[in-house]
Parts: sequence; structure tokens; C-alpha cells
Amino acid sequence: MTDARSRIVTAAAHLLRTGGAKAVTTRAVAQEAGIPAPTIFRLFGDKDGLLEAVAEQVMAEHVTAKAVRAADEDGDPVEDLRAAWRSHLAFGVAHPDVFLLLVDPARARHSAASAAGTEVLRARVARVAAAGLLNVSVARAVDLVHAAGSGAVLALLGKPEDQRDPGLADALLDAVLARILTSTPAPATDPMALVVAFREALPRLPALSDAERTLLSEWLTRTTDDLHDRRQH
Repeated sequence: MTDARSRIVTAAAHLLRTGGAKAVTTRAVAQEAGIPAPTIFRLFGDKDGLLEAVAEQVMAEHVTAKAVRAADEDGDPVEDLRAAWRSHLAFGVAHPDVFLLLVDPARARHSAASAAGTEVLRARVARVAAAGLLNVSVARAVDLVHAAGSGAVLALLGKPEDQRDPGLADALLDAVLARILTSTPAPATDPMALVVAFREALPRLPALSDAERTLLSEWLTRTTDDLHDRRQH
């Protein structure tokens, strides 16, 4: 049954990429996957359930690739964030049907792939904070970058391809960076930079249990938020 599910999702993903959501019909997917149509309903419930599974797979593949790239990054954290932004925009424009499925709030709240994507973004923003360059909390910066990125994709998809402004996305990112970055980097002994760096090192501390890591992560997150609030007043 697992093999049938995989074949169905792969077939539906191919149809989605080549013909959009309208091409993902039960008959077309069944024919592409070489399985009886009733199997689709048994495994996914309906077309909407199938589309969700497809969107999760496509997004998960993209997030995995982003996570691998992020793990290899050791250059300018701001430039790495810019590169991740452009990758996100390119994915959304190249996969409009998948993107529109995943930005639906009802789906996004329960999407493992979306959550993983947000975590990759948070790690990149945390690198900026660890460098002493962030003027807001990591959580605030992640929300601003994520909201602007989703809005940029929606704005681009809302216009015919030949009428899209290629500079719109970068202009939005510049506006967000101007809001979240500081012009004067904090020293290496800055408490915010130290706390953020420690939080990022948590996964590499083998002596801690998962529960201890979770608790310590919560404490460090609250600490960064408190430090940010103090700086604002």
C-alpha cells in the first residue's frame, strides 16, 4: 500500500507541475500511476487530500535542499539570507499551485513541510543575530521576512508573467532588512549574540536529552525576547 501511495503522489506531482491543479483529476492520476481510481479515494479521501499530500512532498523536497545548503553556509549571514529569500521566491513562482496550497492558513498550521521551512529560515536569521546584526528579536525577524516573502510571491503570481516587476521582491527584502538590521554590529561579548549562538549550538550538545534541549531552548528564546524589549526602551 505504501508503494501505491508513493506512485500516486509522484504521478500527481508530475501532473501538477506540467498542467497545474486542474490537471490533477482522479482519472488522470490513476492512469499516470497505473492504479485503480478507487485506490486514490481509499488512501487520500478526495482530490483535496491528494493535493495536500503532493504539496507536502514537493515542499519537503525543496526544504530538504534548503536545509543542506544552510548547513554548508559559513559566509556573510545577511547575504546567505538574501540567497535564501531569492530561492523561496523562485520556488513559489515556479510552483504556483503548490505555493497557493501551502499559504492557505488552514493547511499551513498543520504542514510539517511548512514548519520545517520556517525552521530553516529561523536558523538563517539566528546566524544574523549571532553576528550582532539584528535589531529585533529572532522571532520578530522571522515573521517579517516570512510575511514579506509570501506577499511578494502572491503579488508576482497576481500578474501575467510578462508584467511582473523583477525588482519587486528585492525592494521588499531591502525594506524588511532596513527594519530588522542594525547599522552598528554588536561586540562579540554582546549578551544577545551570546544567547543566540548558544541556542544554535543546542542540537550539538549530546549530553542533553530532548526534553532538556526543548526547555533550555524556551528559556533562551525568552531571554532573547527580553533583551530585545530592553533595547527598545
